[in-house]
Amino acid sequence: MAKINLNYRKLSAGYLFPEIARRTNSFIEQNPGTEVIRLGIGNTTEPLTSYVLEGLHKGVDLLSNVATYTGYGDGQGRLKLRELLVDLYAEYGVAIDTSEIFVSDGAKPDAGNIQSIFGIENEIAVQDPAYPVYVDTNVIAGRTGAFNPELGLYEGITYMPCTEENHFFPAPPDKKVDLIYLCNPNNPTGLTATKDQIKIFIDYARAHKSIIIYDAAYAAFIKDSDLPRSVYEIEGADKCCIEINSLSKSAGFTGVRLGWAIVPKNLVAEDTTPGEINKLWNRRQCTFFNGASNIIQQGGIYALSPQGLKESAEMVNYYMENATIIREALIQLGMTVFGGDNSPYIWLKIPNQMDSWEFFNKLLKETRVLGTPGSGFGPSGQGYFRLSAFGHREDVKTAIERIKRNLDI
Repeated sequence: MAKINLNYRKLSAGYLFPEIARRTNSFIEQNPGTEVIRLGIGNTTEPLTSYVLEGLHKGVDLLSNVATYTGYGDGQGRLKLRELLVDLYAEYGVAIDTSEIFVSDGAKPDAGNIQSIFGIENEIAVQDPAYPVYVDTNVIAGRTGAFNPELGLYEGITYMPCTEENHFFPAPPDKKVDLIYLCNPNNPTGLTATKDQIKIFIDYARAHKSIIIYDAAYAAFIKDSDLPRSVYEIEGADKCCIEINSLSKSAGFTGVRLGWAIVPKNLVAEDTTPGEINKLWNRRQCTFFNGASNIIQQGGIYALSPQGLKESAEMVNYYMENATIIREALIQLGMTVFGGDNSPYIWLKIPNQMDSWEFFNKLLKETRVLGTPGSGFGPSGQGYFRLSAFGHREDVKTAIERIKRNLDI
C-alpha cells in the first residue's frame, strides 16, 4: 500500500501566497468589476530588456541549427555564465571559482533543495519573520514537530525574532543550531544587515561548525556602498556560508527562471572535510536536475554582460523609485515604515493594533489595494504588513492615491 509523506499534513493551513490569492478572488467574485492593484507578491511587472531578449532569441536560434544544437549541458551550468558570475563577484571584492558556482532554475528551489544534503537531525534556525520556503521545506523534510496555531510556529525550529527593538536583525541563538537561514536584504522586512551584524553570525557558525544558508536574491537593490552585496565580503564566510541568488528580481527573470548557488570548497560542517559539501551538492544536482534551460542560460549570459547589467540596473532603479513613492506617501500619512531604501519591500507597522489579516481585509475592502500580511511570514510578523515596489508606475501611484483617499486610519 502506497503511503504519503505525512509531513505535508504538518504544514499550516494554506501557503501564504495561495491564501492571499484565495481571499482576493473571493473578494472580486463578491464585487464584480472591481480593479484590484496588487502590491503584495514580489512579482516583477516590467518587460525583459532588449539585450536580454536578444540573448534569449539567440538561445533559440542556436538550437535550430544542427551545427550549434546542444542537448544536456554542464550540470553546474554553462561555463561562460559561471565566468560572468565570477566577474560579478569580483566587483564586490570577492574571489569565487567557477567550480563553486551551480546554476539553477532559481533561488527559491535552491533554498528548499539545499537542505536535502544535510542530515535530518540538524536543528534549523530562521529569522522571524522569514520567507516561508525556509520553514516549509524543512517541515516537509521532517525536521520539525507540529505547528502550534496559538503561537504561530513549529516545534523544533529556533525562531530568531526580528523586531523593532533589535532593528529587525536578530542575535544568534543562545544554543547550538546546525543550519541558519539568513536573507539579506531581508524579505519581508526590507531591512539590510551591515557587515558587522553578519560577522557575528559567521563567528557563531564557525564556533559551532554550523552552516549559514544566505539568501542574497535582493542584493542588486542595495545602494549603500557600505552594505554587503555578498556574504563572502566578510572574512570567514567561505568556511561556513552557502549563498543563493538569482536574476528573478534584478533582470525580471521571475517567470524565466535562472539562479545560482555558491558552495565554497573551504566550506565545512561538523562531520566533513573541505570540498565535501561542494561535491555533495554537485551530486545532488546531477541526480535530480539536468541543468537550467539552454535558452535561458543564453539569456543569462546576456543579462550578466556589461550591457545587460546596465539595463538591469535601470530596471532596479525603476522599482526603487516605486519604493520611494510608497515609502514617502505612507510616512506623510503618519505611518511607521521600514525598508524601501536598499530593498524593494516596505514593512509597514499596522496602526491601531490591528492584526495582519485584519488589516489585509481592511486595505482590500477600502482601497482595492493588495498587500501581504506580516503574520504570514512568522509570529514576529504579526502587527506588520508588507508592500512591494514591484508594479507599474501608474498602478503604484493610483494605489497610493486610493490609500490616501479611502483608508480609514
